[in-house]
Amino acid sequence: MKLPELPELPVRPMLGTITATLAEHGVEVLVAPPGTGKTTLVPLALAAAGDGRVVVAEPRRLAARAAAARMAALLGEPVGQTVGYAVRGDRTVSRRTRIEVVTSGLLVRRLQHDPELDGVAVVVLDEVHERHLDADLLLALLLDARSGLRPDLRLLATSATVAAGRLAQVLGEDERSPAPVVEVPGRTHPLGYTYLPALPRERVEAQVARATRAALAGSDGDVLVFLPGAGEIRRTAALLADLDGADVLPLHGRLGGAAQDAALRPGPRRRVVLATAVAESSLTVPGVRAVVDSGLARVPRIDHRRGLSGLATVRVSAAVAQQRAGRAGREAPGHVWRCWPEHEHQTLPAYPEPEIRTADLTRLTLELACWGTPDGSALRWLDDPPAGGVAAATSVLTALGAMSEAGAVTDRGRRIAELGLHPRLGRALLDGADQVDPGTAAEVVVLLDDDTLADGVDAAAALRVLRRERPPKWDREVRRLERLVRGDTAGSGTGPRAREGGATGAGDAGPGGTRRRGASPHTGFGPDDAHVIALAQPERLARRRAPGSATYLLASGTAVTLPPGSGLGDAEWLAVAVADREPGRAEGRIRLAAVADEELARATASALYFAGEDVGWRDGDVVARRVERLGAIVLAEKPLRAPDPDLVRAALGEGLAREGTDLLRWTDDARALRARLAFLHRTLGAPWPAVDDEHLLAHPERWLGPELATARRRADLAAVDAGAALRRLLPWPEAARFDELAPERLEVPSGSAIRLDYTADPPVLAVKVQEIFGWTHTPRLADGRAGILLHLLSPAQRPVAVTADLPSFWANGWPQVRADLRGRYPKHAWPEDPAAVPAHRGTARNARR
Repeated sequence: MKLPELPELPVRPMLGTITATLAEHGVEVLVAPPGTGKTTLVPLALAAAGDGRVVVAEPRRLAARAAAARMAALLGEPVGQTVGYAVRGDRTVSRRTRIEVVTSGLLVRRLQHDPELDGVAVVVLDEVHERHLDADLLLALLLDARSGLRPDLRLLATSATVAAGRLAQVLGEDERSPAPVVEVPGRTHPLGYTYLPALPRERVEAQVARATRAALAGSDGDVLVFLPGAGEIRRTAALLADLDGADVLPLHGRLGGAAQDAALRPGPRRRVVLATAVAESSLTVPGVRAVVDSGLARVPRIDHRRGLSGLATVRVSAAVAQQRAGRAGREAPGHVWRCWPEHEHQTLPAYPEPEIRTADLTRLTLELACWGTPDGSALRWLDDPPAGGVAAATSVLTALGAMSEAGAVTDRGRRIAELGLHPRLGRALLDGADQVDPGTAAEVVVLLDDDTLADGVDAAAALRVLRRERPPKWDREVRRLERLVRGDTAGSGTGPRAREGGATGAGDAGPGGTRRRGASPHTGFGPDDAHVIALAQPERLARRRAPGSATYLLASGTAVTLPPGSGLGDAEWLAVAVADREPGRAEGRIRLAAVADEELARATASALYFAGEDVGWRDGDVVARRVERLGAIVLAEKPLRAPDPDLVRAALGEGLAREGTDLLRWTDDARALRARLAFLHRTLGAPWPAVDDEHLLAHPERWLGPELATARRRADLAAVDAGAALRRLLPWPEAARFDELAPERLEVPSGSAIRLDYTADPPVLAVKVQEIFGWTHTPRLADGRAGILLHLLSPAQRPVAVTADLPSFWANGWPQVRADLRGRYPKHAWPEDPAAVPAHRGTARNARR
């Protein structure tokens, strides 16, 4: 392959060094800022320097198509000859293709089918710094394939940031021999910065539109605007619809190819390109002289506790903000408008959070299972997958039938993985094709995979619009998925069904065989859209909490709210496709759903169905009932008069665990006993038991066994004498010395027996100072291993001194105490020498003063 005259980009003088270093070491890290040509010139140089195919992995479909188009243009060829590309549902290559640009996820699938990557000489992992989940997984799999199957496979990882040390270590054989790092300095033009904080109650779209108008007025050339998502792009475009002399163009990954290409081509007039993070790196938007940065990005997040996953809007990192700003200075001096206060810039995180730490790991875990290492422990990672995320994903995959209980991938799991969808959507497509029909299943799954296709909450309404208008991108993906599953349903007797532009299905369903309105013709229950949604997300079947309420309870146990004007009316049941939760709110928010019913819920979420005795701690007491439920949704219940005693004991234990030992009756003697036992455990250790709540509640049967055996409700626990129960923990024969080692009271020289306070550390003895005349040393407890703290009191029981060292007090503290109090309490003894007056409880008129 012969290279043409390449453009004068910063990476061009370094191409020889880059190719030679990779040829010598087999692995390499290339650090080069955006705009240096690393995405387009480096693959061309690698292909020209050797035999075999060069595969370039990009994190986004838009970047893959744009990079291939740019390289083909440099060669003077159409895409598909020397340079081709492949993204999900679209591949343009030929026998002549030497360079193929693919998405990271697609290359993972290709690697699963062909771990040796036959015919591939070099893999370029572009924009590794973005730390997308598929890119991290691809790097780990490629390193594993290289170490065992393809030691001759060369890997080049490119990054736009200088934090390449960890990447070099992972690519190298070990920490002592990291991969070589080649740095290419960027060619930057001067940038100016303006900070535009939001006005009071100003939404981000209004703030960005205001900044965009300022950028148009204060700069020449095109304006590139960064927004977190397609929704914000749509709303900002509406606010800029009245611009005169400039075209407003969207740019995000959900657009069709023609719309993306239009945003990447210079136009006859000035352009305002409203883009998501796709424009941060990997591709160039020509003509840009100004950047408006909202300071926000949309990233995947999962809330394991509430069972909600999706996209969250977060502040960008400092590294991302710098990359975005650099877009204004690629071709000439530029200016950046930042939509946050200047003083807040220093508080931005340094780098973006890797997706592997925060995202749903279900798809990654399935790919790992297909690779043969379900937990990923055998692979080298930039960041290891969190054990909790992998465990949660494994549980989902097992429930879907994609993994066995032993953790191995099943045949069904491999089929789901081959679809290239999230495993939940793969399951919905396969089972929906069989239970509804392939076409309808594909239509719903494509909507779920790209919920930006829905303009509103009502999934059925969104599908009616899509079926009527048939946008090319949606229609193409539907036909692709339908073709994939046709073979799976060919012999099942559930052939394709005609689909109209209106509602899916018609008629009534009942026991006699006629279908209910909107029900599936194959199953006899539930509208088709809700049916497929429920197959994907059975835990998100939801029932309204009360008549007229907008709050629903998901089967997973999370409360979600239906927004006003959703179009779903007062549906009793919903199949929720998309729900999220704003920070600080306890309830989630429904973003996309379809009307369902109980019959559909029972059929599609049978794994969540439970019927039997339900005994637990509810609202502060034991509740026993016979219940039918789907997950957390109670379908029917009635009180249970004679519940299983074992279940009652477990419920009481649950109540103790939730509310603590205060459920029991604690007298002053019981609290004192507990404090004495805690003192001996703290001072002597075993066999004296720990009696804090954590240890007591870990095994309540050890000290509450008889009480738990007979208790039935909270009131029974409230009657339990905690002190009598605690005495069961006394260790024998050591307990015979309990009162000696930790006496409840201590006799003082006056003859009084004063109670010790063991809740303090060390224990405290509060005593009138006249009652300890004659004591020359502070008493000790627990065979002399622990001292006490004396709180010495005045005749009015007020503290006058605190000491753990009596000899020091008599010598140094007593004279001052005597001088302060002898005049105030003349009837009491205040001798110069406390040993000269007998200890006494009351006054001492005849005592020597």
